[in-house]
Formats: sequence, structure tokens, C-alpha cells
Amino acid sequence: MNYCTRCITPDTRPNIVLDEAGVCNACRAHEERPLVDWDARRRAFDDLVASARRRSGGYDCLIPVSGGKDSTWQVVTCLEHGLVPLAVTWRPPGRTELGRRNLENLVSLGVDHIDYSISPRVERAFTLAALERLGMPAVPMHMAIFNIPLAIAVRSRIPLVVWGENSAVEYGSTDESFRGALLDRAWLGRFGVMGGTTAVDWISEELPERALAAYFGPSDDELEAAGVRAIFLGHYFEWDPERSADVASAHGFRAAEQPRTGYYDYADIDDTFISVHHYFKWPKFGFTRSFDNLSLEIRNGRMTRKEAVAELRRIGDDTPHEDIRAFCVFLGIDRARFDAIVERFRDHAIWKRREDGVWTIPGFIVPDWEWAR
Repeated sequence: MNYCTRCITPDTRPNIVLDEAGVCNACRAHEERPLVDWDARRRAFDDLVASARRRSGGYDCLIPVSGGKDSTWQVVTCLEHGLVPLAVTWRPPGRTELGRRNLENLVSLGVDHIDYSISPRVERAFTLAALERLGMPAVPMHMAIFNIPLAIAVRSRIPLVVWGENSAVEYGSTDESFRGALLDRAWLGRFGVMGGTTAVDWISEELPERALAAYFGPSDDELEAAGVRAIFLGHYFEWDPERSADVASAHGFRAAEQPRTGYYDYADIDDTFISVHHYFKWPKFGFTRSFDNLSLEIRNGRMTRKEAVAELRRIGDDTPHEDIRAFCVFLGIDRARFDAIVERFRDHAIWKRREDGVWTIPGFIVPDWEWAR
């Protein structure tokens, strides 16, 4: 493994490339921010708003929301620009109490809201299949999050779908075609965290096509025919997790008492199972959610690389044992079966097993890391 010389992101992270100076493409993309004409982009968003309001037959825009700090920021921003939004949520089977309260707060800001539930039997079977086939338990989550709002927008002829950050920009893409404002099928295939699959790839005897109806989204042609445009708000307004958290907090959003996973106490707090999704980065790629969060802190100038490494050491092993236990209960499997699946996806090019049986990563960024036994 090689690590970015500026942040702490390893080159094993999908879509990350280190240049000749050892700097990752996510850091290089962040360097371009001061060169962006943000006033021009805000004016471009104003034009989008005006167009959406002219073409609207009711709702001006649809906002996919979880109740998290980013979706609260999206709602606040759209309301401040005079849009009439419909908020749409895929209801996670592991929704937390704090997530429920934050979602209710978001709705109270003044939006109509759809809380879309999928059959737990279907979600259970789909999640287990994704876990076993790809080591990606969040494939159903991401497929629902992206496709349900787009399908509703097409059916209801809502002209604008407003997403938050563009992860292709925040976490590294060398392809300029993915770093703009638009979310389309090509972007979803590359950055939608669905393992390069669509709903049709999961049809089986246990999961017939009709059971997977919620996971089928519209094509680009269908979006165009319905006059629907899906954009990233972070393209028009400079995105920073601290800034969106401040805006959300000022409008009633509440963070957790401590981080559920990673470094931030305001992120990944609405779903019990999201930490399991992030956990799989560890055996598969040799990094954790904390690497993502701390690298953002470095890029935004709030932390040095040395401080980030020290914070990693302080956090230590953050395997979400309680969340894994709840996840196993939901799936109807025991921990031994879960751990066996994890081992199938461990990358042996990264991990080496010592004589005492403990897995380690040679050359790990924290030299005195305490490896879990």
C-alpha cells in the first residue's frame, strides 16, 4: 500500500490514483476549488431554479433525503431559493431513533415528504445476496437511494432532482465527465456503490423481478423525455462537511453523542447498518471510514497529516461489533457466518498473517498500530 503524501488516503481506495509527487487525485481536485468562479455557479443555480419553477406542474424539485446533515442543508438551500420541494426517503431497516428525530425535524422545515418502505423480506434476501456475492451489503441501500427518487420524479414530472455532494469529486475521479453537476446512469454505474450491477442482475428464484420493482430506476432517455434533470448541489455551492453541518444544526439537526463510525459525530448516524458497509473497506482495501473523514479535514485545512495519523492511532480498531450483531439478527445469520464471508473478501495482497494468526498490513501508516486478535 502507498499513501497520499498530503492526506492519508491509500492507493487501494477505489478510483484513487497517486501522481509522481505521491499526491492523490482527490487532493489535486481540491486544489482547483479556489480557481472555481463560485459566484458564476450560484448564478447558474439561480437559472436552474427559474427554469424549474417555469416548468413545474406542482413540485419544483425533488430532494432525496435521509434526515442527515447534508439532506437538511439541501432542503434549507432549496427553500431559501424559493423552490417548492418534495422530499423522498428510502426508509432503512435499521433506522436509528436519532435518525427518526432528525428526519421529522427536516420535514418540519416546510416540505411534503414520502417515506418509502420496501418489504423487509425482500431487503433481507437482497442484502444477504449482495453480502455473499460481492462483500457489499449496501448494494440494495444505494440502489434504493438512487432509483426511488428518480422514478418518482419521472412519474410526477418533477423537473429537478437535487442531490448533495458529488462523491466523484470529493473522493477522487480522474475523469472530468463525472465531476460536473449532472447525475446520470454513467455516474451511477461508476460511483453509485452498486458493484457495477443493476436490479436485473439480482433477479433470482428468491428475488423475482416484481419483488425488485423499487430498485429499477428510469433510464437517461426516460429522464430526458420526462424533462427531469438530476444535479449535485455541491457543484453550485462549495461543499464542506463542517459547513453543511453548521447550516443543519442552525435548523434543528442534532448530532450524536459520539461518532457511530469514522471521525464525525454528525455523519452516518441515521442507520444502524451503515457502519457495516463502511467496515468492509477494512478487509477489502485496508482503510476505514476514519481515513475518508480525516483526509477531508486535511484538505480543508483543519488538520495536519501528522495530526490525522495521531487521530487514527487514538481511534484504533473501530470494528462495529454491536452494529454487526444487529445486522446479523436482521439477516438471520450468526456471527461465525458473517466473519467467514468477511474472510472471503480479505485482500491477501494487502494483508499478511503473522505466525500467531493475527492479520496485519505491512507498512501500515500507523507504525505502532494495535492489531485486533
